[in-house]
Amino acid sequence: MKHLPKHVRPRWRYLAVGIETWPGASLSRGAFQREAWYAAQNLLGDAGSADADVTVVRFSHAAGAGEAAVRARRDEVDATRAALACLDAVDGTPVGLRVRGVSGTIRACEERYLGRAGGIRDERDVVFGTDRRRGHARDGAVDIETPSGFVGATDADISDT
Repeated sequence: MKHLPKHVRPRWRYLAVGIETWPGASLSRGAFQREAWYAAQNLLGDAGSADADVTVVRFSHAAGAGEAAVRARRDEVDATRAALACLDAVDGTPVGLRVRGVSGTIRACEERYLGRAGGIRDERDVVFGTDRRRGHARDGAVDIETPSGFVGATDADISDT
């Protein structure tokens, strides 16, 4: 079977997406892909999500931070960004997403925007309220372990012990 001529092939754009979760969370590529499809279908409808053709082509996540390269058709970048903005949880785990940039090739996407996942930089004991707790610091934010889960804070909200 012959390849399509270049002027007939679909044109793609690659969105570099930064992913943040609580430090103990674990995400998989398949679960993220499924939620991206559902978000696109719920926002854009069946025809719109088929036009956008949202596909996760690169994915990594560890220690509360990760990144993904999401492929979309060239004319549907804005719709794909909007669909990703609707995604707030993956398999019941709350997530925060940020589109770092858009590129025309996977290679440019990786070189310009990916490989910069924050990750946990520091674990330390902090005083939050009147109790001493374990805190996970990352980029000026601190995730504090409590009996009911994690609480987000900044360096100004806590004091080191």
